[in-house]
Amino acid sequence: MIERIPFGRTGHRSSRAIFGAAALAAMKPERAEQTLELLPRFGVNHIDVAASYGDAELRLAPWLRGRRADYFVATKTQCRTGDRARAELERSLERMEIDRVDLIQLHNLTQGDQWEVAMAPGGALEALLRARDEGLARFIGVTGHGSYAASMHRKSLERFDFDSVLLPYNFAMMSEPRYAAEFEALHALCRERQVAMQTIKSVAQRRWREGDEEKRFSWYRPIRRAAALKRAVDFVLARPGLFLNTSSDATLLPAILGAASEPVEAPDVHALEADRAELGIEPLFVRDFCDDVVVATP
Repeated sequence: MIERIPFGRTGHRSSRAIFGAAALAAMKPERAEQTLELLPRFGVNHIDVAASYGDAELRLAPWLRGRRADYFVATKTQCRTGDRARAELERSLERMEIDRVDLIQLHNLTQGDQWEVAMAPGGALEALLRARDEGLARFIGVTGHGSYAASMHRKSLERFDFDSVLLPYNFAMMSEPRYAAEFEALHALCRERQVAMQTIKSVAQRRWREGDEEKRFSWYRPIRRAAALKRAVDFVLARPGLFLNTSSDATLLPAILGAASEPVEAPDVHALEADRAELGIEPLFVRDFCDDVVVATP
């Protein structure tokens, strides 16, 4: 079974592998149910979804009936203005057929102009605070993709005491000195404030290239070789306090959960470097070259 630890200061003990429900986005109901049946098998009790993940929230609704108390449910809004963020949260609750979420997150808040709108009076944060006070959400977090995520999360934490953050973390990204330094600074701040740290892209190999022939179930090419995947999972879980959000490629879910349920081995830099060379593992995000750009809803 996968280890459970405190999810920041929320009082909830979450499985260190969190189910990334983006995997359900385009699934038929029967396939979604089969996928979700893996969660109790491995002891996963935390689900991370988003309003923008296709039909994922709809696929969770039947699973949560009669099981709501068993799962910490997080969703996200990519809207930056208050009215739209509130409406999107209410839509998420309706789609999942639940009265409240445990965590509502400002989705991918890494662009400066969007950050200003979300944090200003009348912005998304103000609306989510009101929703929290009304009992529609228990906690508020912020997420980010790209190489600016760590530095922008520190900026967000200077403005508001978020309960959680989410950002990329893997060996290739942490081999980039600037990103590594910014991640470490964020990590220290989160430990000091007991802010939960969720990580994404743990098993990312590289971006897809023209000529790649395999089927694509996520926007990046994942690591599939079993030993390398285990080392990638262990790279995250060997660091105390970090959570690993599973891939949007559902075909990898059994392997990731299986790896996360086994004893964690300390990172072997030589083996990780060998995996990087043999598999052509690259950082998904390189600052100002192939960084993350997502257009949010105002």
